[in-house]
Amino acid sequence: MNSSSSGFNVSTLSYRDSYNTVVAKNVIVLTLGLIINYINGSLIHTFRKHQIFYVNPRYILFIHLVVNDMIQLTTSISLFVLSYIFYRINVSLCCLIMIFSVFTTLNTPLNLAVMAVECYIAICLPLRHAELCTIRRTYILIGLIWAMSAVPMLPDVFILLATEPVELFYSSIYCHRDNLFRHPIHLKKKEVSYAVYLVVVWLTLLYTYIKIILAAKTAKASKSTKGDTNKARNTILLHGFQLLLCMLTYVAHLIRKALVYSFPENNQIIIFALYIIVQLLPRLVSPIVYGLRDNTFRQHLKKYLLCSMRPSIKHGPH
Repeated sequence: MNSSSSGFNVSTLSYRDSYNTVVAKNVIVLTLGLIINYINGSLIHTFRKHQIFYVNPRYILFIHLVVNDMIQLTTSISLFVLSYIFYRINVSLCCLIMIFSVFTTLNTPLNLAVMAVECYIAICLPLRHAELCTIRRTYILIGLIWAMSAVPMLPDVFILLATEPVELFYSSIYCHRDNLFRHPIHLKKKEVSYAVYLVVVWLTLLYTYIKIILAAKTAKASKSTKGDTNKARNTILLHGFQLLLCMLTYVAHLIRKALVYSFPENNQIIIFALYIIVQLLPRLVSPIVYGLRDNTFRQHLKKYLLCSMRPSIKHGPH
């Protein structure tokens, strides 16, 4: 999710903002971005410092999601700030930013789907979990996630190279996806590819959730198993909530149009508020899902996040 791909044309209104408004908006965005990236950076540091995490496929997938969020957030904030400083940037640089933006946008739902499958295997196929969810296969899956995210984007780049003159790449434009990929086929392909990816992910989440619910019903006699099953079920629900936040980027332009139509005098406020809600706040969900809910991660994270020197209590993964 990024400002370029979600229809937020912040710069088109920036010239109307007063100096104080421009400063306030950029301070808010940069402050939120630094806070979120600090939390996510603490998660990555915690992951690197403790072997218990990087030998567990569940945590590897989680930290990949966190890294992806950091790239996505940094890209979005960079575009926001650049829109006020330069307004127009070099097309080649814009194209590079767009590639990272689209990759990370598509990586998030795919990563959530893989994490849901891992939860399903841990609960419904516990005896085969160690066999199916190996470290090597986890990294292969992460590579496949990036490859699948490249499938919709690379044709856009090839079409751009084939249909636009070379001079375009030496010129400057406002860095918006629709300004860069202007061919009619780009828009149709984007809508179809996003729809296919989201449907596949939703079906995966629904299937794993139903299977875990059924496993919970058959495991009522065992309190320990029931606790793990309930936690896995709640995790799948949170993944679904994350996916709903991901989908905001595809409907944000419709929400913006409806709100601007209803409150035309608050046009700039609406666009900025939606940017915060759609682009920045969802990046806080990942730390909550694992960084705070997970006992093992939480115990180690406290030391780095709060700069405490107290020794952390080690627990096994659950």
